Amino acid sequence: MAKTVKKKAPQGFLKYIKWFWILFVSGIALFALLFLSASWGLFGELPPYEYLENPQTNLASQIVSSDGELLGKFYLDDNRTDVTYDELPENLVNTLIASEDIRFREHSGIDARGTLRAAFYLGKRGGASTITQQLARQLFVGVRSRNKLETIQQKLKEWVLATRLERSYTKEEIIAMYLNIYDFGNNADGIRSASRIYFGKEPKDLKVEESAMLVGMLQNSSLFNPLRREEITLKKRNIVLGQLARYDYITEQERDSLQALKMDINFNPESHREGLATYFRMYLQRFMKGWIDKNPKPAREGERDRYNLYLDGLKIYTTIDSRMQLNAEEAVTEHMERLQAEFFVQNTKERNPTTPFLDLTPEETNGIMERAMKTSERWRKMKDAGKSEKEIRESFTKKTEMTVFDWKSDTREKDTILTPLDSIRYYKTFLRASMMSMEPQSGHVKAWVGGVDYKHFQYDNVIQGARQAGSTFKPFVYAAAIDQLRLSPCETLPDTQYCIEAGKHGNLEPWCPRNSDFKYSGKDMTLKYALANSVNTVTAQLIDKVGPKSVVSIVKNLGFTNEILPVPAIALGTELVNVYEMVGAYGAFANQGVYVKPVMVTRIEDKNGAVLYEYVPETKDVLSKEVSYAMVDLMKGVTQGGSGTRLRHNYNRNNTVYKEVMTGYPYELSNPIAGKTGTTQNNSDGWFMGMVPNLVTGVWVGGEERSVHFKNIAYGQGATMALPIWGLYMKKNYANEELGISTDDFEKPENMSIETDCAKFNEGQQKDVDLEEDLEDLDF
Repeated sequence: MAKTVKKKAPQGFLKYIKWFWILFVSGIALFALLFLSASWGLFGELPPYEYLENPQTNLASQIVSSDGELLGKFYLDDNRTDVTYDELPENLVNTLIASEDIRFREHSGIDARGTLRAAFYLGKRGGASTITQQLARQLFVGVRSRNKLETIQQKLKEWVLATRLERSYTKEEIIAMYLNIYDFGNNADGIRSASRIYFGKEPKDLKVEESAMLVGMLQNSSLFNPLRREEITLKKRNIVLGQLARYDYITEQERDSLQALKMDINFNPESHREGLATYFRMYLQRFMKGWIDKNPKPAREGERDRYNLYLDGLKIYTTIDSRMQLNAEEAVTEHMERLQAEFFVQNTKERNPTTPFLDLTPEETNGIMERAMKTSERWRKMKDAGKSEKEIRESFTKKTEMTVFDWKSDTREKDTILTPLDSIRYYKTFLRASMMSMEPQSGHVKAWVGGVDYKHFQYDNVIQGARQAGSTFKPFVYAAAIDQLRLSPCETLPDTQYCIEAGKHGNLEPWCPRNSDFKYSGKDMTLKYALANSVNTVTAQLIDKVGPKSVVSIVKNLGFTNEILPVPAIALGTELVNVYEMVGAYGAFANQGVYVKPVMVTRIEDKNGAVLYEYVPETKDVLSKEVSYAMVDLMKGVTQGGSGTRLRHNYNRNNTVYKEVMTGYPYELSNPIAGKTGTTQNNSDGWFMGMVPNLVTGVWVGGEERSVHFKNIAYGQGATMALPIWGLYMKKNYANEELGISTDDFEKPENMSIETDCAKFNEGQQKDVDLEEDLEDLDF
């Protein structure tokens, strides 16, 4: 039987096999050693496990409106607001995986096939970084070094950190973290900011082609920037759409139709100077800083002991209604654009050689300009930089390129060349405006507009500015008189010159106020008529009867904080007040005599949803229900037969001298409205306070300087300067029934002892007269 002879392998072949396995095992050992070395921190310190389990990223604080809309954010460098995986649309997740890491759900942080492919082809057929590795780089490693040795070390770190992240988080959490951490440019930090800034929507509402554009930006958001490099960004988006079709997330037909679409960018920049409620947001910033100073952060190891408004991701719930805020801002813009155009017509150099100022000497004008120059930001910065006064003054006379506000431009800006001193005078020519709207029963502030344009006029005239109240102060005098003397709105007083002798109420000289038209009818008039037509002589008689101290006492209880001298002149609104306090005070009239301090913040939460603050209403009983209703009835007369009656008309049809300003304002409001106009000396300030049962709104319009004003009262009165803003605002509110703004009458208290029906009041007066005559005829 023949024996089977085994053939021996050639010695040379065995040698090659031996060295192959030696090199293979050595390579794996070397890779393992490098991996272990990286994990041991030999190539640089790695973050501890505790940090991996809770990576710290800077989160912007969010400002939330009462109707659930995002009003804005507070942030320094990172405008980031995290979203959960459940808030991401499926098409965005699919696009990310198809474009960046198709085997994402299969690997444990490192894609072996991708790594081998990248190594074999030297990266020419794509890189090997998984989504998890990219997240590790974003969170812990940083920008890729240009040094090859450092690049290898960074890559090893990414591998180690990626595997650790995979052990600490689910795949869904890793996707959400990655999209939340990425900087998409233009202050779009994270997917939520990117969705809102580039498309004006939340991530969950993104379309497939929109998701593809954002995923394309992940490679390089500076290069693929849709605002600066539209064409290259479009090509990148279409490549991503091709990846979706390649891996069967969409059909080829869908790919072709989507690639044919243009990029529909809806750019909504999120900055502190742009967007909705800018003035309110700046007030809120001051409020939050004060709150943070008084509320230390619970002590936790490794964390700050104070909350940081710009980094801690606080959620601030406000009373502002985004819909009403938009209505308010639109109303201010629409009216002020027209009013300003008329102001420019009346204040040309030909009509007014000292424009924009009126009734000032050259010395007084120079004083205003000097003060403005010394309080300017330019002066402050140059002084802080150590510049001499001579150098600073010279800089104000050198022409320079600048961007200034301009009503005529679509962007409200224009580029020009002016000296800084000329720019100061230029800005003095613009009228300013402010308004605040509040729910009187709760004190919730629904709208806040501090000026016409925050970017160029950063002074907030709602709460920072204080101006004379004019006739809008008179209701407080009437309230004191009705409260103390139980007067009816139907009581009559004569319209004759009236003087209060010196020293009677602390006044140093006799006080004899005149009516605005310098005329006296000599007739008896009801309080209702006198208030509606701002008759000064009647107001003087009332404050003489009750005394200034009682008026001061009432307004202090209604929230006024400035020192008010108890002298008769306050009856005509000589004291400085702001819109914020005026709205709060008028709110008590609509709220049956109960003052509720205006509130803007209802709740503050930390980034985890824990409640840090909840407001407690501050209220005070100031007037009785009867007195409050009598005051409301008095002020209803303003819109029934006084300076506010234009709210009842259509000025498209009935315009007269106001046609340039009033045309296009078809108010025609028929529901019960209480209100009061106000105009100060020389037409420097125009006011309107308007009320319906569940909304009180105050409007002020005027120049930055009191010497900037209309020459005649036709345009300079509150009924022309301020009232139209209120009318436009309310028309817009009523057009949206969801807002629930009342069209009902004010609630009348039961068993009302103060008669507001003048027919019944006169009938009662006549009966009293008849009774007195009968008593005189009796012979005792």
